[in-house]
Order: sequence, then structure tokens, then C-alpha cells
Amino acid sequence: MVSILELWLPILLSSVMVFILSSIIHMVLPYHRTDYKKLPSEDSLLDTLRKANIPPGDYMFPFCSDNKERNSQEYKDKLEKGPAGIVTIFPAGTNFMGSSLVMWFIYTVIVGIFAAYVAGRALPAGTDYLAVFRFAGVTSFVGYTLALLQDNIWYKKSWATTIKNVIDGLIYALFTGGIFGWLWPGITS
Repeated sequence: MVSILELWLPILLSSVMVFILSSIIHMVLPYHRTDYKKLPSEDSLLDTLRKANIPPGDYMFPFCSDNKERNSQEYKDKLEKGPAGIVTIFPAGTNFMGSSLVMWFIYTVIVGIFAAYVAGRALPAGTDYLAVFRFAGVTSFVGYTLALLQDNIWYKKSWATTIKNVIDGLIYALFTGGIFGWLWPGITS
């Protein structure tokens, strides 16, 4: 067994590497530029939403509060007529990029800690690179990707966007596994 404290360097280095890779993927490479589309009549729709003074939060439309309402003809008619969807409203004037980047980095550290925990409990010091790579890589892949599928199942997110995000997660996992394998304690060259 290898303790999480002994793995502080691969946790930190893999977090920094994933942060850099994700920045390159999202800012330099073009394949995420089609993740979102512009709403038709955006200006008119935004004017209408401003007038509604909607507080920040997640909203579903048409909304129903229970199964009785969900089974009502009125609700079924709203669904049939459309549109139906889910929307997240951000606070007005908010530039949340800074706080999102901080939270993303914290998340990469958390994924690294879980990878360290699983690999550290399963493998002793001195384990060969490939075994460490597999444990840390698979654990980090799970942390970066599997929950994304729920958004497609329940919230009808774009499968194309999710597949791109899963590919990103695979890249992050490969680098995480590689860094853990490289810096695993007890390996002599």
C-alpha cells in the first residue's frame, strides 16, 4: 500500500497537466466551438426574459410539481405544443470564468486524490509503470467522464458534445495515469 500523502506530487502534477490540457482543448482546438448554438430571435427572447426578472437557477419548462400534475391533460398539452426544455440562468453581469477555473482546478485535484487512493490501496511501492497507469488512469477516467452520460439520459443534452467531453476525459485520464506511473514511489531506474 502507498499512502495518499506519498502521492502528493503525482496528484498535484497531474492536476496542473489536466488544467493546462483542458485550457488548450477549449481555447485553441476548434472542436468544442459547436457545443452550443445561438437561439433564433435571441435579442427578442432576451428582452422577454429580462422583463420576467428570473432569479439565477435551473428551470424546467413546462414545469410540473408532482405526478398528478404530470398526468393532467393541461400539462400533456403544453408538452405537445412545445417548446420543452431546461435552462440555467446565471446572475446578470457575472463573469464567472475566474471562479469556474478555480473550481475546475480543485476538481482535478479531487480526481487525482481518488486516483491516488485507489492505486495506492491496490498497489505497493515499486509496482511497474503499466499497472500504476491502469489503476490511476481508469479511476481518473471514471472521475472525468461517466457522470456526463446522465445529462444525456435525463436532460437530453447533445450526444455529440458529450462524446467530445468523454474524449477530453480520456485524454486527461491518459496523462493522469502516465504521471502516476512515472512518479510512483519505489521505482528505480
